[in-house]
Amino acid sequence: MSSEHKDAKVLLITGASSGIGEATARLAVERGLKVILTARSADKLDQLVDELGHEQAFALSADVTDYDALKKVVERGVKHFGRLDVVFANAGAGVKSPGVEQGDPQQWDAMVRLNINALLYTAQLTLSHLRKTTGHFIMTGSAAGRRTIPGSVYGATKWFVHGFASNLAEEMKEWQGRCTTIAPGMVNTPFFDEPKPDKLMPEDVADAVLHAIEANPRNCVREIYLMPAN
Repeated sequence: MSSEHKDAKVLLITGASSGIGEATARLAVERGLKVILTARSADKLDQLVDELGHEQAFALSADVTDYDALKKVVERGVKHFGRLDVVFANAGAGVKSPGVEQGDPQQWDAMVRLNINALLYTAQLTLSHLRKTTGHFIMTGSAAGRRTIPGSVYGATKWFVHGFASNLAEEMKEWQGRCTTIAPGMVNTPFFDEPKPDKLMPEDVADAVLHAIEANPRNCVREIYLMPAN
């Protein structure tokens, strides 16, 4: 393994094939990090790795709600680069049927598996590696997890993210690890059926992620809350 591989920080990103995950991968590589990328779309991941360069990026497609599949991503990614310094648990989803009375329990189940279970799996599978590098765990929360929205089950899953992040940060303090929640308002990503060009862009969220990563190690940026200016 080259000294360049040994010296550069390695960042694992879930939900990396588009939107916030893709933008963060691009900015991270631009800033000198190596990236381990995962998402369900193998074609998009392969194209992204080709663009970023195989020395800088490694990708393996997986459904992050599948614990064993995610474990394989972590193991192979860490083996490839030899270390893990930062994890960005970014994968998430909403529902098409809002509210509770008119909600769809099957949609809830899928959303909870991704927004909650996959986040827990990502943390559990990576913390032992982050402990070795005094690393950093970052997760995508939401403005929807900081305020009440009538009947929003999606918002409730993001309230979980924010609560979990606070508790995880205390656990990681035992070994000087850092934990950050990125809480954006509406972002113009494929999450929405219609474009939202007047809202935040994925690059804005990527900027926030890199700000937290690049802060002095003595500084644990616990949360970054960003909203569209209009």
